[in-house]
Amino acid sequence: EVLDTAVETVPIEAMVKLGEEMITAVTNHTPGIICEAEVSKGVISVRILNSRGGQADYRKSFFSLSIEGSLIKGTDMLFVGEGESSCHPLAESRTVTDRVLHQLELAKDRASVPTRSLPVVFTPNGVAAMMMPLMVAFNGKTVLEGASPIGDRLGQTVFDEKFWLWDDPTIAYQPGSRPCDDEGIPSQRTPLVEGGTVANFLYDLQTAALANTRSTGNGSRSRGGLPAPSPSAFTIAPGTATLDEMVNDIKEGLVIEQLMGAGQGNILGGDFSGNVLLGYKVENGEIVGRVKDTMVAGNVYQVLKDIAAIGSETRWVGGFLRTPHLYCPSLSVASK
Repeated sequence: EVLDTAVETVPIEAMVKLGEEMITAVTNHTPGIICEAEVSKGVISVRILNSRGGQADYRKSFFSLSIEGSLIKGTDMLFVGEGESSCHPLAESRTVTDRVLHQLELAKDRASVPTRSLPVVFTPNGVAAMMMPLMVAFNGKTVLEGASPIGDRLGQTVFDEKFWLWDDPTIAYQPGSRPCDDEGIPSQRTPLVEGGTVANFLYDLQTAALANTRSTGNGSRSRGGLPAPSPSAFTIAPGTATLDEMVNDIKEGLVIEQLMGAGQGNILGGDFSGNVLLGYKVENGEIVGRVKDTMVAGNVYQVLKDIAAIGSETRWVGGFLRTPHLYCPSLSVASK
């Protein structure tokens, strides 16, 4: 199920009120912060026909709200932000604003980190920033071209045994879900990593035929191009650790909330590097303040090969990824 007709009946006035509530909550907490809120809704109608008589049609609703804030004091710039989306109407904004207020509380004090390898906890937003290499690697087209670093490792252990990943567009009322792909193939839950072992790749009809396998229902297309494989809704399985337990385990390290420019490295090789747009220093098991002028660099395969802990709670990010926190025991950190 991906359609909630109640979305169509939400008045514009109610959406404006949600946006105003988010801005008021954040500006009341932190005077001087400049905020921009967005509330959107819609219903999408999809109909697919092909020359062989195949056809499929469905309707999908979406409702999303988000807020971003910037606080500038001289050369010090703080950026915060959160969002939420669903196929249902979202009647209140407190979940989003509470996360932003928590970010602001943690960012009140400043702290610095040394330039060396440090343990790092990635929040769900931080995990999302380094998912691009995996999305490319599991793409059947990349595998067929011989460009995927895991293309010849089906059935082999590549990641930490605690790591499980699948693509699941069958989850009810999530924006990344759909009854079928853009070629009319029914959606399915496709396991990609099972206990650290590469289990499958994502295919559309053409790449599946070339690989002598079946489509996984991941054909995606725009109006101006041919279908190509694409993930729908990546899901990382939760672990057993709480965020507090991860932080308490760190003598000196980082919690990364937002990364900027993480997709600028060698994506095919799994490399990522970026500026820590929002992150916090951990000292003796406690978050002590926000870091500035800090960069991190690593390789997603190395990060996911040695995972210290995986969070017990998951959260949707951008409607395309459901992930817990990930605790990496060592990552290269550079700071001015």
